[in-house]
Amino acid sequence: MGPWAMSWLAHELGEAGFETRALALHSMSGSPETHVARLAQAVAEADADRIHLMGHSLGGVIALRYLHNAIDKRLGRALLLGTPALGCQAARQLDRQPWGGLLGSSRDLWLSPFAQTIQGKVDVGAIAGDHAFGLGPLFTSLEGPSDGVVTVAETRIPGLRDHIVLHVSHSLMLISGEVARQAAAFLNSATFLR
Repeated sequence: MGPWAMSWLAHELGEAGFETRALALHSMSGSPETHVARLAQAVAEADADRIHLMGHSLGGVIALRYLHNAIDKRLGRALLLGTPALGCQAARQLDRQPWGGLLGSSRDLWLSPFAQTIQGKVDVGAIAGDHAFGLGPLFTSLEGPSDGVVTVAETRIPGLRDHIVLHVSHSLMLISGEVARQAAAFLNSATFLR
């Protein structure tokens, strides 16, 4: 998806006092290494004393990969939105279908877990959705609560500073007022509002 996908959340975080920049990840054509390198370059070029990362879905996996070896001392917190950090059942099911090529060059990221645990100096939080709404449920049958694409269990990577489940679907979390409110809370304090 293009940077437009994060525009509403970026606006809401701007209203909460954050300066934002959205990066596009072309998962159909760009390699994971290319995406990580683009993120590293954007962080290096950022004119800020403190930098937080927020990634939706596969964007969160890219953020985790970047953080694995990141050394920029300005890094603050990272927030994952509907990120399949432990792999993705829906992608495994889609991969077995004739249209499995839709996973593009990011296929391995979708199918495999990122890591067993988060390591590093950055506090990482995750927002999961439990409202299976949209096209995902038409093509997949997921075990356990999900946002229609990613199960809640796939977002619970060990080492998270905080985790919260909201009643949102995978795509609609990008325009959810509650997601924006919880995102601002985590980026400010490393905890979600309860």
